[in-house]
Amino acid sequence: MVDFPLTANSSPIRISNNKVSAVRQSVEILIQTRMGVKGLVVTVLLAVFVAYYVYTPLPDAIQEPWKLLLVDAGFRTAMHLASLKHRLGLDHYITSVRHSIEGFESTAKGLLGSGASGGVIPGVKVRDTTFAGISVRVYEPPAGGEGHLRRGLLYFHGGGWALGSAKKGTYDNVNRMVSDELNTVVVSVEYRLYPEVIFPEPYLDCLAAAKHFLSPEVLAKYSVDPERVAVSGDSAGGNLAAAVAQEVSLDESMTVKFSVQALIYPVLQALDFNTPSYLQNEHMPILPRHTMVQFWLQYLGADLSLLPQLVVNNHSAVASELRLRLDWTTLLPQKVRKSHKPVTVEKDSHGVLKAVPGFLDVRAAPLLARSEVLAKTPRAYILTCEFDVLRDDGLMYARRLQDAGVSVTSEHYEDGFHGCFSFISWPIDFDVGKRAVRGYINWLQNNL
Repeated sequence: MVDFPLTANSSPIRISNNKVSAVRQSVEILIQTRMGVKGLVVTVLLAVFVAYYVYTPLPDAIQEPWKLLLVDAGFRTAMHLASLKHRLGLDHYITSVRHSIEGFESTAKGLLGSGASGGVIPGVKVRDTTFAGISVRVYEPPAGGEGHLRRGLLYFHGGGWALGSAKKGTYDNVNRMVSDELNTVVVSVEYRLYPEVIFPEPYLDCLAAAKHFLSPEVLAKYSVDPERVAVSGDSAGGNLAAAVAQEVSLDESMTVKFSVQALIYPVLQALDFNTPSYLQNEHMPILPRHTMVQFWLQYLGADLSLLPQLVVNNHSAVASELRLRLDWTTLLPQKVRKSHKPVTVEKDSHGVLKAVPGFLDVRAAPLLARSEVLAKTPRAYILTCEFDVLRDDGLMYARRLQDAGVSVTSEHYEDGFHGCFSFISWPIDFDVGKRAVRGYINWLQNNL
């Protein structure tokens, strides 16, 4: 029994030990309940925050939407952390992003074991070397070149002229597949990137490698048929491939030209960031509009503070003849234009074009090339995706090439998104990516 006096002079109230124990247990339960409620509230708030950070409304046509959202959230997280390190003076943010991507690829490769590498394709000979001083990776097919000639393909990887590598990830895997399946000598170019260099250095690297590969001596060394050489690339690499194809077609000193160009969701102009696809896909995962604009500013060595001016097309005051070369109101079909209206200005009042002349340089913006130049380029394969800010760049280029008399195969993926070509391996594999890669290889099989 426990005695509890009410006052100094009153008789104590006796409470049994069992009751004291029950009261103690009740208090403990109440405390635990309160702590449990707090934990539940924290858990719910954390879940809401994660969902808010990860979730972005996606079109119904996108397959495996949550996988895409998680991939995008991972990429955005890497970008945010890299920006923080950059502001703290710890590292350049592009370098930090590269390290994050390399870390993810290394982890995925470790989870899959040796099968994650491209080495699962037997017989493909891989060698790192240099072409005209430019680092390249050469893939030679198992069939060898004895007694017969093989196809040749020059590939430029994507990554906003700042990220990516010719020797890693999907690029390595796909190039091994092309080499093996199509009996092709593939040369993947490791051109220099931002921030180490800016335009025109990446373009000049690619052009130098192209001229070296197309020389009769080098083609003979690798037993490549000079009538069956392609140039190809995705995204920023598609930009470089288109620009190099144009320059090679004009160079009368070169006896061997490319026979085909295969462009995978290429970026081709920087004068209009308000095309229907830029507006429709402004906030799409992987490559939202502001990220593409920033890539352009970095590539051209421009002040990043110009980004708001570019987003509203304050740099679009160009001559009417030049404007026609990217006039989507005439180059795109109505089903693509929908109800969108052009956003242009009459005068470069902010001086953007004067400050950044690269916007008007056809080596950076191949869509601005004259029709006479386009007419000399090889037949083309252009892959576009519906949910990609660069969709209309590719569609306009296909139309301009066709109008110039070039044979064009335009392959459009209604459920595609930017970067899908690179998402073909677990854990970030998408069916549309696998279909895109297979369509690309099949076209090369039939046209190269």
